[in-house]
Amino acid sequence: MPVSLHPDASGDLWGEVVGQEQVVAQLRAGVANPVHAYLLVGPEGSGKLAAARAFAAELLAHGLDEGDAARARRLVAVDEHPSLLHFRPAGAKFLLEQAQQVALAASRKPPEGARQVLVLHGLENPSEGTFERMLKAVEEPAPGTFFLLPVTRVPAEMATIASRCVRLDLGPVSEELLERRLVDEGVAADLARLAASLSGGSLLRARLLADDPEVGRRRQLWRDVPLRLDGTGAAAAGAADELLDAIDGLLEPLAARHAEELDAFHASYESIEATPPKGRTKELIDRHKREVKKVRLDELRSGLATIIEVYRERLVDGGSHEDFLHVAKRVQHLCDALDFNPSEPLQLRALLLTLPPLR
Repeated sequence: MPVSLHPDASGDLWGEVVGQEQVVAQLRAGVANPVHAYLLVGPEGSGKLAAARAFAAELLAHGLDEGDAARARRLVAVDEHPSLLHFRPAGAKFLLEQAQQVALAASRKPPEGARQVLVLHGLENPSEGTFERMLKAVEEPAPGTFFLLPVTRVPAEMATIASRCVRLDLGPVSEELLERRLVDEGVAADLARLAASLSGGSLLRARLLADDPEVGRRRQLWRDVPLRLDGTGAAAAGAADELLDAIDGLLEPLAARHAEELDAFHASYESIEATPPKGRTKELIDRHKREVKKVRLDELRSGLATIIEVYRERLVDGGSHEDFLHVAKRVQHLCDALDFNPSEPLQLRALLLTLPPLR
């Protein structure tokens, strides 16, 4: 069955947050009388986005009757609630123009209901003047407006904004917890263990990997790379192309799920003989593109970590310390560059060409 990066809209959104019981308890306690801004700090895969989604659902469902509350949670689960507003960087940085859009939205009444939630993504990489432009909005938003700021780190220039928020720190999620969760969801124990080990702590990624029959073969491809290299461009290019083709295979079940979502979206309007608004269609397609990009980059980073693991194992067995440091430095350089949309084939070939062969 195709996997979704979004939780089941009919399920418990809090259940998507794994291993963060204290944070969940604090957010649950704040639903009835929330403060104006929350800063959720944690590494990739820690569940901060899932926690933000669950909290947003409860904020927007609060005070509604049972049917309307269920509708609010269902819409939040698929990012389609009118009063749930996401602001994401268009490129590598959160731009001043986007900060101005945030300030404008925070000054308005909620599009639907008495509350609105603004989720600001990517604030770790702000352009100059971003935080200054948003400070007043975060300090004094319109009544019923709440900010959620999920970040992996708090840059120095964000200190003033951070001081206006309730800060919640999320730690890494252990492989054991993810493995147990996958097994509880019906995944075979061996596959659950492998998927959890490659997930980077992310439940969503673990599920995607568990749904991929090629996960074991793809990991072995990455482990074999140092043994295939011989210092020639042909060997580096061949290995890079094969690795990227394997990543494309991981995207197939995701593409199938996206196609289902798009069909269901159009069917919902056809059932009432209406045409979907262009803006809503674009939002859905843009979300799909973001998910594809994230899955692809996560898999590439995971594969690069596997290469470092192979050289580390060789170091333990008496290999060259200089080789290991060289590999770690070059891989980290590529991982950092991935945030700026480089040509993946060229960058990966260039990396593999510089790695010391382990034949």
